[in-house]
Amino acid sequence: MATRDTYRHGNLRNALIKAGVELARDGGPDAVVLREATRRVGVAPNAAYRHFADRRALLAAVSQAGLAELARTMERELAATPSPPRARLRALTRGYLAFARAQPGLFRAAFATTGMADTDTEEAAGAEGRTAYRLLSEALDDLTAAGALPPEHRPGAEYFVWSTVHGMAVLLTDGPLRGITPARAEEAERRAMDAVERGLCRTSE
Repeated sequence: MATRDTYRHGNLRNALIKAGVELARDGGPDAVVLREATRRVGVAPNAAYRHFADRRALLAAVSQAGLAELARTMERELAATPSPPRARLRALTRGYLAFARAQPGLFRAAFATTGMADTDTEEAAGAEGRTAYRLLSEALDDLTAAGALPPEHRPGAEYFVWSTVHGMAVLLTDGPLRGITPARAEEAERRAMDAVERGLCRTSE
């Protein structure tokens, strides 16, 4: 195979991550393999080891790229939503679930090697510099400032919302809800968020 000599100053690393992301879109985290990524980029397999010690290192970079795409999807939903804090929180969860359903392979890869510290890094941030975790935290802060979320309920609320929404995403992509119609999926999502609001918020803003 002819190899390219045009990669300089990190371009090969970025090209390998991009190839890894495409592999994840098609087949999830198991499809992210160094040899196949180098084949797609058009370089010799050994070239990858200048940037990634092993397959897991490439998958970790792909995971960060997946988290960044998740954040961008959430940002787009947020940008199209009016200002009431509850509506904005729902917009973020819609974006989260929309990404999971539209990109199930990349969604799985995004969390394949992710530790808690990896969810709030520069590489995992969206177009506006905020990660999915940060977007959720800010939305909950806004709910508290508006008087909808009692201050005593604020500590750790991210984990309550995140676990509920992520669990729904897994059910819709890999679990028993994966075959339901879009209308039923939307209804399931709405009920999940209704339950989140009941658990967190006051009866009125």
